[in-house]
Amino acid sequence: MFSVQTVKWILVFFVLMATSHVFGHGMSDAEKQAITEGGNLRYLQIGITHMLTGYDHLAFVFGVVFFLTKFKDIIKYVTAFTIGHSITLVIATFMAIKINYFLIDAIIALSVVYIAFHNLGGFKKYFGTEAPNMLAMIFGLGLIHGLGLSTRLQQLPLSTDRSDMLMNIISFNVGIEVGQIGALAVMLVLIAMLRKSAIFERFTKIANVFLIALGSLLFLQKMHGYEHSENADEYFNSQDYVTKADLALQQSDWKDTIEVSVPAEGEIEYKLATAESAALHYVWAADKGDLFFDFHGEPKGDTTGYFESYGKGTKAQSNGSITASFEGTHGWYWRNDNDFAVTVTLKVKGDYQRMD
Repeated sequence: MFSVQTVKWILVFFVLMATSHVFGHGMSDAEKQAITEGGNLRYLQIGITHMLTGYDHLAFVFGVVFFLTKFKDIIKYVTAFTIGHSITLVIATFMAIKINYFLIDAIIALSVVYIAFHNLGGFKKYFGTEAPNMLAMIFGLGLIHGLGLSTRLQQLPLSTDRSDMLMNIISFNVGIEVGQIGALAVMLVLIAMLRKSAIFERFTKIANVFLIALGSLLFLQKMHGYEHSENADEYFNSQDYVTKADLALQQSDWKDTIEVSVPAEGEIEYKLATAESAALHYVWAADKGDLFFDFHGEPKGDTTGYFESYGKGTKAQSNGSITASFEGTHGWYWRNDNDFAVTVTLKVKGDYQRMD
C-alpha cells in the first residue's frame, strides 16, 4: 500500500516537526492582554496548539502506540500517560514549582529515546533482560512530561486569583488532551494503514531508529541550552557579581551601547534579531534602583505567544552570553516598580541586528 518513497516522505514530515521551535518567548503587552481577555477558552486553544506543535510529546506518544493493536491497550496506555502528565501539570503550576525548562526538555528527549529503544527490543537484545513494566514507565514518564508542560504554562499571564488560576490550568490541560486525541487519531490511522503494507517491518526499524536519533539530538541541544542558562555569568571572569558588571560596562570592545528609559511604574522591551547559533554577549545596568527583568527569546514567525526565558529576577544589573538555539529575536523585558524613572545602559556584542 505504501512505497518506500512514501515512507521517506513521512519521515521527512517528522524531521520538519522536529526542527520547528514551538516555544519561544517575548510576548508583547498586547498579546498578554489578549490572553487575559480571552479567558479560559484562550488557555484551551493554547493547550491544543501546544500539543499539536509539541514534537517531543508527539514523538513520545507515537512511540507508545506504535505496536498497540487492541483498542483497550491503546486506552490503557494513553490514559496512564494522560493521568501522569495531568498530575504534575496541575500541581506544579498551581504551586508555582519552577524547574529549568531546558533540563526538563532534555529528560523528555530521553523519554523518546527510551520508548523507541523499548520498541526495538533493546532490553532483551543488548541487556538480556525483560524491559521494565511498560504501564508503570508510561505513567512515570508522563509525570515528567507534565513538568515540561507546566514550565510553559507558567510563562503565560495566569490569573492571580487562586480559583481562576486553577480554571486557567484546567482549561490548558483540557486543550492538551483535545490536541492529543486529534494527533493520536492521525497516528493510529497511519500506523494501521502501514501495518497492512509489506514494508511495515522495514518502516518499524527506520521509524524507531529515527526516534532514537531525534531524541538524542534534542537531548544534546537542550543540555547545551541548560549549560548556557545555568552558567551565563561565566562569560566574565571576575569573582564578584557587581564588579563583573561594572568592569564589563567599562570595556571598550562592545559593539553597541544602548540607553533604554523605563518609566516610573512602567515597563519596556528591547530586542535584537539573531540567526540560529549566533553568539550574543551582553551587560546592562540601571542608573538607580532595581528592575524586574526577563531575558528571553522568541522564534521567528511564532504566533503562539510562547517564549524561552534565559534568566529573570529583580536586580540593578546583569550580564552574560548565549548561543541562539533558533532564528528569531532575543532581548530584555524590564519592569520598573519604583516611583521614579530608571535609565538602563545596555552594552552588547556578537552576531545580531538592531531593531530600533
